Formats: sequence, C-alpha cells, structure tokens
Amino acid sequence: MTLSVIASRRRSNPEAPRSTLDCFVAALLAMTVILAAMSTPAHAAGPADLISQFRAKNGQGKVVMDAALNAIAQRQAAAMASKDILSHEAGGSFTARVAPAKASRAAENIAYGYPDFPNTLKQWINSPGHRANLLLKGASKIGVASVRSSASGRTYWAMVIAGGEDKPKPKPKAKQPAKPSAKLAAKSKAAAQPPATWGKLLPKPSAARDCTVRMLGLCI
Repeated sequence: MTLSVIASRRRSNPEAPRSTLDCFVAALLAMTVILAAMSTPAHAAGPADLISQFRAKNGQGKVVMDAALNAIAQRQAAAMASKDILSHEAGGSFTARVAPAKASRAAENIAYGYPDFPNTLKQWINSPGHRANLLLKGASKIGVASVRSSASGRTYWAMVIAGGEDKPKPKPKAKQPAKPSAKLAAKSKAAAQPPATWGKLLPKPSAARDCTVRMLGLCI
C-alpha cells in the first residue's frame, strides 16, 4: 500500500526530476563563468604600463602613451619593415624624425623578431644601451609601434621615449653701447667744440684815442 502511494506521487509529479537537473546544469554553468572570469586578467598591461613598472623599480618616473610619439614610431617601424632592415636610419635621421614631438630629450629603441611587446621589452632590458634608453631621466611619454614585413615575415618594433618641452631659446639682448669714461667724455666734448678762430687768439686792438699830433702814423 505504501509503495503504490509513492509510485503514484512520482507519476503525478513528472516534472520534479527535470527541475533538479536544470538546477544542477545552471549551477555548473555559473561556476564555469566564475572560473573563466578569475583566470582572465581584468586589464592586460600595455607598453606604457610595462615600461613604467620597469622604470619605477629603477627609481624613474612613469610614462604615458603619446600620439605624436606613436606616429613617429609607426613611421620608423613601417620604414624598417618595407626595407626589411633593422636600422635607426631607415626612416631618416632620428633628430629630424623626433623634431615634431618638441621634446628637449629623446631616445629610440628598435628590434625585430618577437610578435609581442613583453618579449621585445625583455630584449631591450637585457641590452645595456637599450636599458639606458628605457631609463631616460625626465622622460614622461612614449610611442610604440610594430609592423610585419611582407617579405620576410619579421615583426619590426620601434619605441620612442621622450621628456621635457623644447622651449625656444631666448633671443640675446642687444648690447648697449658702453658709456665713455669721464676722461674720454671730456676729450669728446673738447673735440665737439668749434675750432678757435684767429680773431680770438689775436690781442684786441687798443681803444682809439684822440691824437694831438699824428706823425708818420704815430699818435702823440
């Protein structure tokens, strides 16, 4: 009697097993989503973040991405990829290329090989010259770009780091004419006087007087 009642209840509520299964599947899916979110970083560190972290460990300030430097780096990477050559001169002289950034100090790192920036950065950190550029004193902005060569498949990287504003040099003040010394001024003043006339140098004639007797031009 008891068994039949139980069987009857199961037949009268056929949705009960299905609801339990749905709850289990839903819980499993929720756990999968949570685990995936935990394994994926919320924000992948970009070139500026990675370089800033390295600089902070070595007592230097933070850098941020700069549009002008990005454009300069992009042109350099494209020039190297098109010529398939690793050279600072591929896109022209560095001084001329970096001039639009109007920075008082700047440096450039280039590389090829790795398709990702973290490994490329490691190459630069392990190279004394490139490491020094990464730690450029007073730097505050960077530009990074990479271009893949269609000929060889190499990925060429260019990084430009800079800081400070290139302020125009003040124009030198016009030199004021030196004031003449008192002695020289006296000479100049004397020279400026009109020359003495002979009339002023000759003795003045004596005042005319009446003559009693005039003989041979003598007045007696």
